[in-house]
Amino acid sequence: MPQTVDVTELVGKAPFGRFQFGITALCALVAVLDGFDTQAIAYVAPVIAEQWHIDPSGFGPIFGAGLAGLMVGAFILSPAADRFGRKSIIMLSLGIFGLLALGTAWATSTTELLVLRFLTGLGLGGAMPNIIALTSEYAPARLRAMLISIMFCGFPLGSTLGGLISTQLIAAYGWPSVFVVGGLLPLFLLAVLWVVLPESVRFLVLQGAPPERIRKILSQLDPSNTPAPGSSYGLHEIQPRGFPAIKLFQDGRAQTTLLLWIAFFMNLLVMYFLVNWLPSLLRASGLSLQVAIMSTAVLNLGGVVGALVLGRMIDRMTPPVVLGSAYLASAVFIGLVALHSDNMWVLMPATFMTGFGVVGAQIGMNALAAGTYPTAIRATGVGWALGVGRIGSIIGPVLGGVLLGMGWSASSLVLTAALPIVLASLAVFALRWYGHRAPTLAEAGLVH
Repeated sequence: MPQTVDVTELVGKAPFGRFQFGITALCALVAVLDGFDTQAIAYVAPVIAEQWHIDPSGFGPIFGAGLAGLMVGAFILSPAADRFGRKSIIMLSLGIFGLLALGTAWATSTTELLVLRFLTGLGLGGAMPNIIALTSEYAPARLRAMLISIMFCGFPLGSTLGGLISTQLIAAYGWPSVFVVGGLLPLFLLAVLWVVLPESVRFLVLQGAPPERIRKILSQLDPSNTPAPGSSYGLHEIQPRGFPAIKLFQDGRAQTTLLLWIAFFMNLLVMYFLVNWLPSLLRASGLSLQVAIMSTAVLNLGGVVGALVLGRMIDRMTPPVVLGSAYLASAVFIGLVALHSDNMWVLMPATFMTGFGVVGAQIGMNALAAGTYPTAIRATGVGWALGVGRIGSIIGPVLGGVLLGMGWSASSLVLTAALPIVLASLAVFALRWYGHRAPTLAEAGLVH
C-alpha cells in the first residue's frame, strides 16, 4: 500500500550492501585524486627549484595559492551543492581540477605555477565537502563515521601513492609528467561518475523530485524494504530555511560551529605545513630526495591507518574524547620528528604516528561535522568548516616559507607545529560540553 516514507530512518537503518559500497568507493576515488593533485606540487617543488635555480622558500606563496583556491572552492561550491545537488558539484569540481592540473604541466614560471595552483584548488576545494556529504547521506547510522573515514582515506592514500608514483615519474619523464597523470585521471573518472553516481536521495526529497525517482534509488539501497508505488517521501529532521551559512549559527549551533572551525583551522594549519614542507625540510637536513619524499608518504599512510581506527572508535565511543586524545598524542610525535630527524629508526615511526593523529583525526573531524548539521545545510556546514580550515592551511605553508627565509632550522620549524595541534585538541574536547546536534522532529516535539 502507498505510504509516507521517512527517508532519514530508512537510510539510517538500511543494511550495508553493494549500492552503498559503490557510492563510498566512487567518492573514495575522487578523494584519491584530490589527495594526489593537492600534494603533487610538494613532490615536484625540490626538483623545480633545482632546475629553475630558485630558492626553495620561494614555493611558500605557490603552496599558499593552491590552498587559497581550496578555501575559496569550499566556501563557494559547498553552498551551491545544497542548492544544485551533490553530484553536480562533484562533477564540476573534478572537471576544474582535472583540466587545470593538466595545464600545470606546461607552466614555465613561478607566476604561472601560482595562478594555476590557485585555479586547480577551486575544484579540489569544491569536491571534498560534497563527497563527505554524499557518503554521509547514504551511510547506515551505525556505520556513518566509519564509512566517511574509509572514504576519506582516499585523500591521504592518494598523497601516499602520489609520493611513490611521483618519484618514478620524475626520474623517467621529468616533473611535468606528475601533472599530466594528475589531470587525465580526474577527467576519466568524470565520465564514469556521469553514468553511475546517484544524486543524494535526501537532497532529492528536499527538492521535491518525482516520487518514482526516489523510489528507484531506495529500491537499490534496500531491496528487501522497497516502498510501494505511489508512496510519498519526507525527512525526519528539522530543515533550516534561508541562506545556509547563516543557519550554521542559528538554533543553538553557534558554539559548535565556532569550536569546529577552531579545530579545523589549527589541524589543517599543521597538516598542510607538514605535507608541503616536510620533504624540503628533511632534504635540507641532509637526507636524500627519495627518503625526504618517502617521509611524507609515511605521514599520509599513518593518516590512512588513523582514519580507519579512529573512525571505528568514533562510532563506538564519545567522538570529542577520541579525537582530542589523538591530537594530544600527535603533538608528542611531532616533537620526536623535529628532534630525531637524523635517526631513521625514530623518524619514520614518529612520522607515521604523527600522520595517525594529525591526518587521521582530521578525517574523523569530517565525519563529526557531517553528523552535526541537517541535510539542508550539511554540505555548507562541512564545506565552511573546511574553508575556515583552509585559511589555516594557507598560513601554515606560507609561514613556513617566511621562517625558512629568516634562517630557522628545519627542526625548529617542525617543532612549532606542536602548539597549534594542542589548541585543536582543546577545541575538540570542548565540543563534549558545548557541542550541539540538531534535534529530530520528535525530539523537538513536532511529531509524536
